[in-house]
Amino acid sequence: MKGSSWKEMLMPSVGMIFAIIAIVISMIISKIAMSKGLSSFIIVVYSNAIATLILFPPSIFIFITRSRRRPLTFSVFWRILLLALIGYFGQICDYVGISYSSPTLATAMLNLIPGFTFILAITFRMEVINWKSWSSYAKVFGTFVLIGGAFVLTFYKGPPIINQHLTSTFSSQQNWILGGVILACESMSASLWYIIQASILKIYQEEMIIVCLYSFFVTIISALISLLVERNPNAWMIYPDIRLIAILYSGIVGIAFRSCMTTWCLKKTDPLFVSMFKPFAIVFALLIGTFCFRDVFYLGSLVGSVTTVIGFYGVMWGKTQEKYYEGNNLETLAENNVPLLQNEA
Repeated sequence: MKGSSWKEMLMPSVGMIFAIIAIVISMIISKIAMSKGLSSFIIVVYSNAIATLILFPPSIFIFITRSRRRPLTFSVFWRILLLALIGYFGQICDYVGISYSSPTLATAMLNLIPGFTFILAITFRMEVINWKSWSSYAKVFGTFVLIGGAFVLTFYKGPPIINQHLTSTFSSQQNWILGGVILACESMSASLWYIIQASILKIYQEEMIIVCLYSFFVTIISALISLLVERNPNAWMIYPDIRLIAILYSGIVGIAFRSCMTTWCLKKTDPLFVSMFKPFAIVFALLIGTFCFRDVFYLGSLVGSVTTVIGFYGVMWGKTQEKYYEGNNLETLAENNVPLLQNEA
């Protein structure tokens, strides 16, 4: 197989790894901030407002310079509004789920996203399964292996390897089951978010403007709902401590950077490619917990991490094989001067 297919995947892969690291750190900081009294509804309002302010100047410049070539139509506008509604639901489920459980469970539940996305992508014909092709088998089984590795990380401990005599920072949590159910809803909304975002990018490819409008709409929606939910004025007060750090990090890195990076990766690849990086979040969460918070590192964590990497490689191999054969078919058509529609007929 030519190396060009792997090169096409390299930059989106690096981008998604940075996006996943941003998610994990945001979860940990937000959990600590919410344990100090920060409301999950308030953090969504402030963080999206910060993201909107950051993205607004470059978005205006891009809109002015490229509006004639790529006009922002009503069709794109209402799709972004729908994306914001789903995104707001997902953000609230994320923060509420973490407040009821822990960042470790939150990252573990992300392993549901590749499965949900795979089903939705097939339903909306964004992914094609050809059971006569090894690449399709690689994608299907690689996805299930990747998900299985994340479940091993979650439910199998085994003997401790590192920090044997210490206890986990987030070991005592309440309402664990309720938090898991809420986080499962967040995973479903994230999968739907990828599908809708990919459909938007097909008709409008200015990812900076899309994310800016998305953050703006989420800010408006969350502010209206938070005014009804949070009646206590003190809940809106921000103090110069971990709560302020959580809001700033969530707005700058967790939303502005991560959303732009994820949207760019969606533009370069597809929803399945982006979603299959989610189970890596639990690997990063375990590493951060082990070396920063002195959590116990178990044998199950090692086995699950290795399994996740194997599944990831399987899906990557399937995707690159498809791109390779697709590129070869296009080259063959060009060399033979055969129109594409005629060849398909």
